[in-house]
Amino acid sequence: MVTGPKTGTYHPVGRDIAQVAKAAGLAVTVKPSQGSIENIKRINSNENAALGIVQSDVLAFMGRSKSAETARMAQSLRMILPLYREEVHLLARRGIDSFEDLEGRRVVVGEDGSGHMLTAINLFAMMNVTPGALLKKSGAEGLIALLDNKADAVFFVGGKPVKLFQNLATLKTGGNEKYRDLLAELHFVPLNAPRMLEEYQVSEFTPKDYDFVSGTVPTIAVTAVLVTYDFSGGKNRRAKQRCQQVRELAGVIRKNLAELRSKGHPKWREVKLDEELPIWKRDSCAWPAAAGASKAKKQGTKPKPARNPAPPVPER
Repeated sequence: MVTGPKTGTYHPVGRDIAQVAKAAGLAVTVKPSQGSIENIKRINSNENAALGIVQSDVLAFMGRSKSAETARMAQSLRMILPLYREEVHLLARRGIDSFEDLEGRRVVVGEDGSGHMLTAINLFAMMNVTPGALLKKSGAEGLIALLDNKADAVFFVGGKPVKLFQNLATLKTGGNEKYRDLLAELHFVPLNAPRMLEEYQVSEFTPKDYDFVSGTVPTIAVTAVLVTYDFSGGKNRRAKQRCQQVRELAGVIRKNLAELRSKGHPKWREVKLDEELPIWKRDSCAWPAAAGASKAKKQGTKPKPARNPAPPVPER
């Protein structure tokens, strides 16, 4: 199973899954990665990855690509189970009051292969906004660039509250007056355009999430999804074995959800295993009933035609 950086949420959630799987006699090796895009590539290229955790908007992103290879990879993906929601954080300087204000600006979008970059590019294509520069930095590096006036905004996707932004509150009492004063110039940009809500879930930030937030700021969210390659149509021994393993793993997670909520990462408390996710097709190995025609029709819908095609998935 490929997850994400060790400092993120995907990796500890993956370790939780591996632990309950081991107790049930299933061996799952958890490996860190750069995030959603890298995970999809590894699942499709058979690089020792049968499972991965990705953001739910990855499928819409891939559906906008003009690359035939990207489209092929999208068609091969199946959802084992939906997990938890992750909020889209867009932190910017005052004067950037809407997503459209990012036109021509310097925007930190995350590192290559990260879900942060995927979401940023997807939203730029969706909203027909062209930034002046896409800065490929980590969240921490991007925040420093924002404070040093070397960037105008930072994208970050993560389940609230994210420590990176929680720590901003320490600037109020820190000894660096420059950064303390700059905190008053930063804010989360509202994300609630009707077009965004066609593909993303509704969420919000409040002072309970981050001390420097005043009032309620609307935002959007993605869902972390446990995915696999579509092994259901395979006739060889390996494909049949993988299909059986996926079925067993899905059953183990369902059976141990209460334990995962009490002993695992706090995000397990938000998991809704039966949540419906538009566009995503349920894996018929993990959901045998989904193999029926009526069930497949209900669960599997094609991505909406691209209004503004995104560039191909970047190569690493």
